[in-house]
Amino acid sequence: MTLDEAAAKAAGLPCWTGPVDPRPVSGGITNTNFRIDDGGRSYMVRIGGNIPVHGIRRTYETACSRAAHAVGVAPEVIFTSKGALVLDWIEGKTFGEADVRDPANLERIIKLLDRLHRDGARHLRGRAPLFWVFHVVRDYGHRMVDDEHRLQGEVPRLVALADELETAVGPVDLALCHNDLLPANFMDDGRRLWLVDWEYAGYDTPLFDLANLASNNQMDAAQRDALMAAVWDRAVTDEDRRRLGAMMCASLLREAMWSMVQEVHSTLDVDYVAYTVENSARFQQALADWRQGA
Repeated sequence: MTLDEAAAKAAGLPCWTGPVDPRPVSGGITNTNFRIDDGGRSYMVRIGGNIPVHGIRRTYETACSRAAHAVGVAPEVIFTSKGALVLDWIEGKTFGEADVRDPANLERIIKLLDRLHRDGARHLRGRAPLFWVFHVVRDYGHRMVDDEHRLQGEVPRLVALADELETAVGPVDLALCHNDLLPANFMDDGRRLWLVDWEYAGYDTPLFDLANLASNNQMDAAQRDALMAAVWDRAVTDEDRRRLGAMMCASLLREAMWSMVQEVHSTLDVDYVAYTVENSARFQQALADWRQGA
């Protein structure tokens, strides 16, 4: 779908009180996003269908968004139809990595995630979505072979590494998790934090959210220790570090392989090859650091 086609779809939704003028919002790498002003209010409109190669189902995204809103974590879902999601507009600052690592902000993020992990599943409706990073990696591997991807020769090695990391993580607890804690998915409206973009949300281990947060925001060892100590309210052990480190590696591996798949399947104007190179390098460094620590 072109930008003009997406804008026309957004403008034509039956939830508006009159003619509207969709204004593109930058930043989306799996959706086309717009701001629409209508009836004295502003809305975020996300245009995009299911993406089977990434396990994205818009019904799951909507259900998780509604559950997260119910516990005060995400903006309200105003309207939904096939290929479109309308949310309350959040006017505020989008975080960067440094904002996430700021101790004052990190304390707020931990409280946000605690609400989600503790109570989010109580409000989830419909069939339960599941996100397990090691399954995702293996599925991406199959996809790359099917696509005869330029890096398909790397698939056996990457899947073997995922198996090693999964063993290191060990047994886990389940909760409703976000699973995509990039800094740009945190917004500060001056009074509170919001967490947006629930495409990959579903039942998972909270350990993945912590690892995803740490890896996506390049936290150092001291910051990771502070994160774990604050979340678990106890002293951090070497076993904690080993498990979090393994999950951080898995998070980075998934991000790199997500980009590999996007190279073939996405129609958005994004340099996914460069994104693959960047995240593959981050994964290899994290893996080396983890093995040295292990």
